[in-house]
Amino acid sequence: MTDHLPEKRPPSSEILFYQTEDGRSQIEVRLDQNTVWLSQNLMAELFQTTKQNISLHIQNIYAEGELVREGTVKEYLTVQREGARRISRSLEYYNLDVIISVGYRVKSHRGTQFRKWATERLREYLVKGFTMDDERLKEGRAMGADYFGELLERIRDIRASEKRFYQKIRDIYKLAIDYDAEAEETKEFFQIVQNKLHWAITGKTAAELIAERADSSKANIGLTSWKGSKVRRTDVAVAKNYLSIEEIGELNRIVVMYLDYAEDQARRRKPLYMRDWRDKIDAFLKFNERAILEDAGNVSMEVAKALALEEYERFNRRRLVEEAAKEEEEFEKIARQLEQKGRRKKK
Repeated sequence: MTDHLPEKRPPSSEILFYQTEDGRSQIEVRLDQNTVWLSQNLMAELFQTTKQNISLHIQNIYAEGELVREGTVKEYLTVQREGARRISRSLEYYNLDVIISVGYRVKSHRGTQFRKWATERLREYLVKGFTMDDERLKEGRAMGADYFGELLERIRDIRASEKRFYQKIRDIYKLAIDYDAEAEETKEFFQIVQNKLHWAITGKTAAELIAERADSSKANIGLTSWKGSKVRRTDVAVAKNYLSIEEIGELNRIVVMYLDYAEDQARRRKPLYMRDWRDKIDAFLKFNERAILEDAGNVSMEVAKALALEEYERFNRRRLVEEAAKEEEEFEKIARQLEQKGRRKKK
């Protein structure tokens, strides 16, 4: 096993941190010769891809003549621990021009995030931003205990909350250090996870569950939960409203596994990324011998909602008739009571 230790560096080279827009993700960088430098490993962490992918992009950048190696690559001495030995090795770092070029080629959310950041800010501003971050480092507030301690507290708060399981999953996902509420990946995540969980527990996607269980002939159209005092149109298009108590219990147990995993990562001071949660859902389900959804299912959500609303209209018409009959019965009951009361007074 190879561990990277703090590196010996010349006085002109400073270790700084790049922070993403959410202010929580920090990547260790070098500031030297009025530019910033990252190794292939650090670029892989920044762009959430493999070192091999980064290496291939860099080779293509040079091969295509977009940049030249001279002036864009620099070797720094890195001290590594290999078993019981401490070994010094030279490691190549690449300057801002290479980092930006790789950023434009990497097809990932982190790459997109970095491209936005690099395009919107001039190089002089980038250097100033890193310098400001370096002041926090000099004050002893580098990434580490504070961040992961706070992360543990937030995970425990989620665990102790009375929120339903879907909200807990959303709250866990928001702990990712590259979390972006507007990212397409975020919007897709909740739909994908919802479908996978429903499939694992019921053998149906959310849409299939709605289409199958919405039944106007059943009490409350087949719902087991809803907002307010009675079923409304908006309630019938929500898949979780059709789940039984046993099914909800099974889903809650899966959410507990999510929380256990998140807490374990935080204790080990490992950052959590958005894609980790997408990867882990299948792993959790497979470990528990649950069925894993591989496609979008046989019923679209649009069709399911349309079917549910049709059932709701039938259900509501019957309910209105029943409510009117009940009101009429109540009216007649009151009228009889008043009539009997009037007769007693005459006597």
